[in-house]
Amino acid sequence: MQASQPIGVFDSGVGGLSILRALRAELPQEHFVYFADSGHAPYGERDTAQVLARARAITTELLERHDIKALVIACNTATAVAIHLIRAEHPGLPIIGVEPALKPAAALTRTRRVGVMATRGTLASAKFAALLDSLCGLATFILQPCDGLADAIERQDTPKIIALCDHYTLGMGQFGSKEGQVDTLVLGCTHYPFAADLLQARVGPSVRLVDTGEPVARHTRQLLLTRHVPLRGATAPPVTEGGATGHLTLVSSGPPEALREAVRRWLDLDLPVRQSD
Repeated sequence: MQASQPIGVFDSGVGGLSILRALRAELPQEHFVYFADSGHAPYGERDTAQVLARARAITTELLERHDIKALVIACNTATAVAIHLIRAEHPGLPIIGVEPALKPAAALTRTRRVGVMATRGTLASAKFAALLDSLCGLATFILQPCDGLADAIERQDTPKIIALCDHYTLGMGQFGSKEGQVDTLVLGCTHYPFAADLLQARVGPSVRLVDTGEPVARHTRQLLLTRHVPLRGATAPPVTEGGATGHLTLVSSGPPEALREAVRRWLDLDLPVRQSD
């Protein structure tokens, strides 16, 4: 394994760019390959077998075509469904997943009422059920499946994003800092941070939004150092957004321009996108 090998990152579409943004800030000299599986999105509304098949195929492509030295599964649904099997099939590959940030939210809440927005696939998974069980008694979690929201963000359909944010926040009850109100909101899909401003406006300024980007990035650095994976400039400190110097390769199974536009919009980069076979 060489320091010059890239780290692979994949998601069902553009949502994982929220994780990639944090990774590039935490590991600014690393090379990354980002795979958007937009041709098969959204994962949260597909069955387990389909998600697992895509996770296996993408992992194989990233290993064989891009020679990755580590993999970040930047998708809550794919993590819940597939990470244990992908790890078993590739024991020498460091693999990092994501999960809804219930633990940090339980530590932050003062009213002990936490809203959780996630895909139906994530909320129905055994992995999520185990996470929820582990936090029994720490808070009341109001679970809100958000059908269509990831897809609307994927397509940058602003009117639909607004309508769905209205609908799903209303479905969780009252938000605020008083007893009985939800004071912490977990963004349990990597797409949802890109609607954070809209969500904050609907739940109010006192409600804390919690996502997984920075914790996942810090965990990735720690795991790679623990596993003695050679890094480019391992001691380089985190940087502000936009200060990364490592190369970024973009791959999509859907229309390349959709990923290219999302990268322009959210990472402020203009890069070519290779379409996966």
